[in-house]
Amino acid sequence: MPIFRWDQSWNPLRDLEREVDRLIQGVEFSVQGIRMPRQYPAVNIFELEHEFLITAELPGMQVEDLELTIANSVLTLKGHRDSPVSENEAIPEERFRRRERTFGEWQRSISIPDRISDEHLSAEFNDGVLKIHLPKLEEESPRQIPVSSGE
Repeated sequence: MPIFRWDQSWNPLRDLEREVDRLIQGVEFSVQGIRMPRQYPAVNIFELEHEFLITAELPGMQVEDLELTIANSVLTLKGHRDSPVSENEAIPEERFRRRERTFGEWQRSISIPDRISDEHLSAEFNDGVLKIHLPKLEEESPRQIPVSSGE
């Protein structure tokens, strides 16, 4: 005779997991075994021959919800991501069993190399994928500095 059926959950354990997740949600530290939220959005940065390419997956977002700025060698991505559940269908907090997707306002800042051309920056957003093109500056060749005698 089974004590625990597959279609039933043991509420105290599920509730404990939810409460622990809620307690550590705002705390950032790196201890093995504790689930920490990842920075959003996750990005990939590639160094290609003539440019740096940054890609970010932003599912469910619209181009109007994005803002990209660059200053002092820092690229800042800002945006707003709406919840897929409308306010009329709001799910009470105690009904969440796991929350890994984030919604609302977000911002991510990324240090970039100084060797980029500010004049030819571009970005494109298609099918939830943001691609940011940062063209490299031409390499300057070393110049000889003439040295004169102090006489």
